[in-house]
Amino acid sequence: MGQKTRKDIIQTFQVNFFAMCLLNTFPWDFLDKELTTSKPLEIIMDILQKTCLNPICLKNPPSLKYRRRFLTELIKKHEMIAAEPLDALYEALGELMCAQEEDLCYKTYFLPTGDAVSLAENVALIAQGTTGLVTWEAAMYLAEWALENTHIFKSKTVLELGSGIGLTGIVVCRSSSLTKYIFSDCHQTVLQRLKNNITNCLTNSNSVSVSVEELHWENVSDEQLQRIQANTVIAADVVYDPDIIACLVKLLSRLLNCKVQENYPDVYIASTVRNPKTYDCFKKELERAGLKHVIMKDSVTQVFPYNRASSIEMIKIYI
Repeated sequence: MGQKTRKDIIQTFQVNFFAMCLLNTFPWDFLDKELTTSKPLEIIMDILQKTCLNPICLKNPPSLKYRRRFLTELIKKHEMIAAEPLDALYEALGELMCAQEEDLCYKTYFLPTGDAVSLAENVALIAQGTTGLVTWEAAMYLAEWALENTHIFKSKTVLELGSGIGLTGIVVCRSSSLTKYIFSDCHQTVLQRLKNNITNCLTNSNSVSVSVEELHWENVSDEQLQRIQANTVIAADVVYDPDIIACLVKLLSRLLNCKVQENYPDVYIASTVRNPKTYDCFKKELERAGLKHVIMKDSVTQVFPYNRASSIEMIKIYI
């Protein structure tokens, strides 16, 4: 690993904080070294201003519990250097101690341009009977891949299956010159959250046309598919339940047979392989349906903070 500068350390704190990364993933050891040098209070104050006192945090805050834990850890570091009291630290924590936790929090992801995408998420991983109210690793990977492959989406109509709360689609819309983007999901609460996030993150200055479809994979009508007319289909983390694989593959087969301007659509699926048996079942089902696939092996630059040690695979499916 190259030498980290003070600016790098503070930026990592900011990125990890807004994505609500586990506290043990923060560069505390680098901070410890920096605090033994000159101006330790200045470093602590810089971190505080880039995180809890940042305007983004005031508008779209991470969960209350998370902010309390983060500040408590930062105060420990401050007290270890036996420096003079930093009132701003204790005032910030004091305000949080009086606040009341909500079910909703925000995770903010920074694009390479420096732009921020703030998404309302549920504090709990599973809420209201669905896992669709949080952002998963494969969605971040797919968004990163899209940032490097904007040409694939140029002037296209893109359908995303299982959009969840919208990270991938919002990143694609913010970075690509596409014609239309169709977000889709089937859970009412997810759809409402998705619509709110789209409203908050995509302004009228984004020239792309955006819509949200309620799409139940097992009973999509031919009329609905013809109306959508997608050139490109993408999805992330949709291969997790053996019970839905058959209807997912059937839908992919129908989409791939829907020609748009005499061309078959391109289909890309990113998956975190949590259960190899389930993932193998998906690939066998593709084969049974007469669909081929190729693994996308190009390296993808990591933009968002998440565990890349997870087994994430992306495939292109075709007839």
